[in-house]
Amino acid sequence: MRQIAIIGSGPAGYYTAEAALKQWGEDVQVDVYDSQPVPFGLIRTGVAPDHQSIKAVSRRYEATALTQNVRFLGNVMIGRDITVAELETLYDAVILATGAPLDRKLGLPGEDLANVFGSASFVGWYNGHPGFADLNPGLSHHTAVVIGNGNVALDVARILAKSQEEFAGSDIVGHALNALGEATIDRIVILGRRGPHQITMTPKELGELGHLSRACPIVDPADFPDASEDDALEPGQRKSVNHLRSFAARAPEECSAKAIKMEFDFFAAPRAIQGSGKVESVLVERTELNDSQSVGTGETYEIPAGLVIACIGYQTSRIPDVPFDEKAGRFANEDGRIRPALYCVGWSRRGPTGTIGTNRPDGFAIIEKVAQDIGEGSGKPGGEGFDALATERGIKPVRFRDWKRIEEAEAANAREGSPREKFVLVQEMISAAQG
Repeated sequence: MRQIAIIGSGPAGYYTAEAALKQWGEDVQVDVYDSQPVPFGLIRTGVAPDHQSIKAVSRRYEATALTQNVRFLGNVMIGRDITVAELETLYDAVILATGAPLDRKLGLPGEDLANVFGSASFVGWYNGHPGFADLNPGLSHHTAVVIGNGNVALDVARILAKSQEEFAGSDIVGHALNALGEATIDRIVILGRRGPHQITMTPKELGELGHLSRACPIVDPADFPDASEDDALEPGQRKSVNHLRSFAARAPEECSAKAIKMEFDFFAAPRAIQGSGKVESVLVERTELNDSQSVGTGETYEIPAGLVIACIGYQTSRIPDVPFDEKAGRFANEDGRIRPALYCVGWSRRGPTGTIGTNRPDGFAIIEKVAQDIGEGSGKPGGEGFDALATERGIKPVRFRDWKRIEEAEAANAREGSPREKFVLVQEMISAAQG
């Protein structure tokens, strides 16, 4: 019997568990660990709360989790409760699927001012992540600046712009919904260092902006290259640019009736966050393209702002004694192998790139390598060894059946029209798990 430990219960973790089952069938035992008492990682606390169709992929992971030879062990912190080295003595393979939960730093003066956030913390706040439940962002300002030209920036801008009625059917947590309902933001500026042809925004997410009840997306027609240059774009990118062109072509009166203006500020690189104790403005330098790279022109201007959210990417959390690639912001590895018996998969292997579905082939690829490396297994104790250690140390993991109690309680607590009201405190989750 092969014994596999997977650290992280998000998409990469459960796709890897699924791959292990397909590879070995009944001849494998998989333990999926998570520091949170609840599973599914990014699906629960990263995907936008108004994108419930995307969150539905968790049903696939649940089918894997309910398999007899897969266990969920939540509320177990690697480094606090057990070390990677200890897991390596218990399992034939330990696979790190911890994702990239930390924000990349802007590296700008003033980014530590109050009311400047990275997207991981801000998204975690409105998605109910226990680590960010008390973030309490100030929303009583006129202008918010969102830095970045990817889908996360769109998610953040859209959540800031939506009316209370437009959150119907979402699982945005109550404290965020209430705070957003009292917000006074009427201008959202989305900063991008390059132009419309260089965005990483996808058509679906851009298209949503055109249907917001109280917000109007604004794009300067002068920011576009000649329309003939769109033909060279990949089809999805071309659709995205078409959305931006349609926003730019809107008549001024279409926006005048909307309470919130959502401005795309292309060729704009933030150079400093300014303010006394808290953010008051963003210093921006106008840029131009040089071989698709943004180059500063020396022209600068200020955007008054009371809230800044940086959506510029993520990096993996370090784990003691696991080699880390500082430049790439992920574990140091060669095609997923870190050292004998230790592997990584998903964002913790390749960095925060690709979609949720990209993690499936990644999980299957890493299991192929594990199969090559461990053969029939070495007779390690696996889960039984962990159970003995947990008893000795007083560790009480949350099992999948316990999670189902949490899920039922969240559904019972939901406001009308919402699928759930998430618990945002770990102790509340534990209490619900215990029934």
